[in-house]
Amino acid sequence: MKKITPHLWFDNNAKEAAEFYVSAFGRGSKILFVNTLHDTPSGDCDVVSFELCGQSFQAISAGPLFKFNPSISFILNFDPSEDKNAEENLNALWKQLSGEGSKILLEVKEYPFSKRYGWVQDKFGVSWQLILSKPEGEKRPFVVPTLLFVGPMCGKAEEATAFYRSIFKNSRDGSISRYGKDMEPNKEGTVSFCDFMLEGQWFAAMDSAKQHDFIFNEAISLEVFCEDQKEMDHYWKLLSAVPESEQCGWIKDKYGVSWQIVPNAMNDMMKNGTVEQIDSMTQVLMPMKKIDLAAMQSAFEHPQASTKTGMKRTAPDEKESKITKKHKSDKGTDELHQAIGAQEVNK
Repeated sequence: MKKITPHLWFDNNAKEAAEFYVSAFGRGSKILFVNTLHDTPSGDCDVVSFELCGQSFQAISAGPLFKFNPSISFILNFDPSEDKNAEENLNALWKQLSGEGSKILLEVKEYPFSKRYGWVQDKFGVSWQLILSKPEGEKRPFVVPTLLFVGPMCGKAEEATAFYRSIFKNSRDGSISRYGKDMEPNKEGTVSFCDFMLEGQWFAAMDSAKQHDFIFNEAISLEVFCEDQKEMDHYWKLLSAVPESEQCGWIKDKYGVSWQIVPNAMNDMMKNGTVEQIDSMTQVLMPMKKIDLAAMQSAFEHPQASTKTGMKRTAPDEKESKITKKHKSDKGTDELHQAIGAQEVNK
């Protein structure tokens, strides 16, 4: 799992989406594990960990609280210097991602900055930018998470990337392109594209002054995996800027980007724990704002005698058997809503 991992919030189809992406992307993509919560007030809830061409992702099915939008997308770099079939492979993946139920944001074709480029929001709502990249310069990874600063945050891309670089180790800036004159409504000098490194991982950012009906929301957050409580405290203090959004490890920074500050141990617990251990840990975790690692580990190591939720860990090819534990109230739904500090549904 990478230090900073994108986390995708689905309504009820995280597992279906992960399976689709793994099949479409190929090239060593795989589902790492699936945890399934059964008989919750919202129905079954899948938690999925998967990789796409070396990029780690986390996903959850947790109800229709948030809608995906293009404020965070993923650039896919097809490099002809490394793959003689780069353009052919770009077209093939575009066909998969732009199928029924998708929305084309920019048609795939030649642009001044690339011989082949397109931007699509797939049938699940996640946005992808496919580009035939130029081979000159430093190599970039195939998948690059990308932030789009719009509305009141337009013009903040350069400031935000400098802020993030000041917080994370092994960080530096990369390339940058700016809007010029006569590129209204974008202001001259603002960022048309830049990329930057955090913890040895590449990210990108752009400003856009055009009219958009979206802003950053919790549908896509950035999960920061920490070694210990001290490291979690460090990132929490520097990144959290919206107190009412602090819940269950989630925070929101001053630009509106959502982060999750979590311990490395939590992923191991979710992957390897027993049903009882995971349930016990989850019940202790839900009321927390900043995660208390010691309390979470204690709950995991000394599971409660009874829990409200049935959870089963499955490997990608393992046949699931349903765990039936009856809920006595809708308290779990209320806690789930509280857990991500939901004020309203961002559409």
